[in-house]
Amino acid sequence: MATLFSDDWMKSFQNIWNQEPDLKDALAQIDFNSAIGYGVPGEDKPRGYISVINGEITTAGTYSDQDLNWDIRADEKHWDKWLSSGIGMAGMGMAVTTGKMKFKTGDFKAMIKDPRMAGPFVKSFEAMGRV
Repeated sequence: MATLFSDDWMKSFQNIWNQEPDLKDALAQIDFNSAIGYGVPGEDKPRGYISVINGEITTAGTYSDQDLNWDIRADEKHWDKWLSSGIGMAGMGMAVTTGKMKFKTGDFKAMIKDPRMAGPFVKSFEAMGRV
């Protein structure tokens, strides 16, 4: 298995995401476009990056100074837990409240209040778990 958020890992995530109607199609319905970085706290930059255009990941790989709409950070042990067990809506709220998941960039509260975005966000963790 590729290392979490490595170039190969992110490209596998892209393939899974783009085959998942609850992600790609659901986000296309709301014209979702975003640049998202994933990483761990304490590092200057995220490790992985995706560019989502109209719900579909068009670019994925190692982060290399792209402008981000979202920068999501958590310790590797938390990522591992969520990717193996899932996170769910309540679990995600607890992760943010307790500081296990941090948003260096992006408005978590606005996203979580919009079911058109919150549902696919949770689904993205399920897709990550299949990498």
